[in-house]
Amino acid sequence: MRNVYPVFFTKTADAILVEVPDLDILTEGTNMNDAIEMARDAIELKCISLEDSKEEIPNPSELCKLDIRTGTFSKEGDTVISFVDIDTTEYRRKIDTRTVRRNVALPSWLNYEAEKAGVNVSRILQEALIGVLNLEKRM
Repeated sequence: MRNVYPVFFTKTADAILVEVPDLDILTEGTNMNDAIEMARDAIELKCISLEDSKEEIPNPSELCKLDIRTGTFSKEGDTVISFVDIDTTEYRRKIDTRTVRRNVALPSWLNYEAEKAGVNVSRILQEALIGVLNLEKRM
């Protein structure tokens, strides 16, 4: 599912406070880029949870029906409304920890040496990809 939700962003001295009124989500970020990513992550996770439990996902509010003065953090700083796009299909792919089978081509001599040494080629490939892509290992 792809959608766009209105989000309240409130700038304080220490952080950007985030409220997604349509989904009762509160989060925060260290700066605006981080706040948008935190909002996107929270919205996608909430929508996936609702999908999985067969609950209705609220439609985004019309911008003209929102009032930043009624926001949870309205007294904490200056608030603006912006839109955050989501894609739950892509999010599911990103967080999926299932193992997938990939065919890898190795020179015969290298495969021979790996087998002789008892090396787990799949584990080494995973670790190498995580390092090359600068990612954190997921369970």
